[in-house]
Amino acid sequence: MKTVTIAELQSNVSHYLEIAEAEDVLILVDDRPVGILRGFADEDDLFDYQLESDPRFLERVRRARAQFRTGQGIRLEDIRAELLADDDVG
Repeated sequence: MKTVTIAELQSNVSHYLEIAEAEDVLILVDDRPVGILRGFADEDDLFDYQLESDPRFLERVRRARAQFRTGQGIRLEDIRAELLADDDVG
């Protein structure tokens, strides 16, 4: 993980965005971590990030893990259909 001060980041944003495509960039203010710059190499990376941050998906993962422990399972197709149906409603 690359580390950068906010001043360095502000002076060369394009450079650090390029770095962030390959690795996270930790942003520091007064030697304290204040954020992460995460780049996306392509649309799949953006989709993965959005999915991993979606509370509905996280709840499905929690439920799937619980069901898995009891010998049950959830098909990926069912998860995708439910998420798409939720998007159509909202």
